Amino acid sequence: MTAPATPKYKRIVLKISGEALREPGSKDNISPQIVNSIAKQIAEIRSLGVEVAVVVGGGNIWRGLAASHRGMNRTTADYMGMLATVINGMALMSGLEDIGVSVRVQTAIQMNNVAEPFILRRATRHLELGHVVIFVAGTGNPFFSTDTTAALRANEIGAQVILKATKVDGVYDSDPMKNPGAKKFAQISYGEALSRRPQVMDSTAFSLCMDNRMPIIIFDMADSTNIRRAVLGEAVGSLVTDAPETA
Repeated sequence: MTAPATPKYKRIVLKISGEALREPGSKDNISPQIVNSIAKQIAEIRSLGVEVAVVVGGGNIWRGLAASHRGMNRTTADYMGMLATVINGMALMSGLEDIGVSVRVQTAIQMNNVAEPFILRRATRHLELGHVVIFVAGTGNPFFSTDTTAALRANEIGAQVILKATKVDGVYDSDPMKNPGAKKFAQISYGEALSRRPQVMDSTAFSLCMDNRMPIIIFDMADSTNIRRAVLGEAVGSLVTDAPETA
């Protein structure tokens, strides 16, 4: 008989971009099929006994920074982006509930008819009871990305790792879209990652993780096995930590 899989991490924060919920080339902002696929992946790792918190972006609906570059007030644009994350969080909640996973959505902007307010002790208790917790509306403040939200919430709840699911499969020494010979780092330090300023995560989030020694695993969301493999400690994507770089 095969021994049950043993996860490396007990409590994680999964960061999902808003674009991950959209079918490539589709005009629809949210694909129910993709949401259902992500929900099943989350349910799978939850079944291993992992406590799962999720931070979801809103870029498939609205990007505050992009709107500010077109002349909109940055604060207003960012608050609109926070509301977009609430829509995505509710979609993911629905997908999880459809397959029998208990979910709690907590928002940094109070909207009592939609979600609970973010309360740290309540969030950690939800996790201990086996609920998936989805954090929406960013930090509740303009000028901060949902990457920074993931870093902040991970440190607040005592997560052991941030799993950053994105469109690329790690951190490279140059842009792999422009340089076919670009080399991916299996492991890279926070300082080196910051100096390279990769597009996969912003510098504020990297700095917050570096200050608190919170490891980040950056991997390709397109492979539906990657979340489970990362949780089990298999080599997936790039690990950002305080150890030396390995290509």
